[in-house]
Amino acid sequence: MSYDPETIAVYNAKAAEYDDLAQSDDADRPLESFIDALPQGGTALDLGCGPASAAARMQERGLIVTAIDPSAEMAAVALRKYDITVTIGTFDDVTHVAKFDGIWASFSLLHAPRRDMPRHLTAIHRALKTQGLFYIGMKTGTDEKRDPLGRKYTYYTEPELRDLLTKAGFSVANTTIGAGPGLDGVIAPWITLDCHA
Repeated sequence: MSYDPETIAVYNAKAAEYDDLAQSDDADRPLESFIDALPQGGTALDLGCGPASAAARMQERGLIVTAIDPSAEMAAVALRKYDITVTIGTFDDVTHVAKFDGIWASFSLLHAPRRDMPRHLTAIHRALKTQGLFYIGMKTGTDEKRDPLGRKYTYYTEPELRDLLTKAGFSVANTTIGAGPGLDGVIAPWITLDCHA
């Protein structure tokens, strides 16, 4: 399993707070670009969807959305607030083949252990249609550690992440680098990449 119990416990305890954090203009811009790049009525996977605010926006824009998250409390917020049914699952539950036009993994795969990332990226590539779009957001760095809330993170440098994506079969189209506070309030550097299968 790709999520550790302590990380899931934090998200269960802070589901509503996390949903508030997700409601920002900074989060909206890349999401709208992602949706615009997909065919009208296309299929999308929100992987590690949290309270599913992104999945809800995708659905509003006419996409057929699958949402997966390991936190039962996040799923409860998604159903109550956005009427989105979330599959309780982990990255290991991405077993689809050529199903999705796009996969959105916004700061979720950073919780996967380093040893598991290659196979997760391979599964994501397999789940996308030809030339499907993969959006990935990660915090940058070089180690694995827990944040002040107890969530376990795996950090990557940009070259390391690009290498992993290339080996999984992706071509990187766009990269954005920045820094900002997360749920723990700590300002941390991050990277997002738009990739094609």
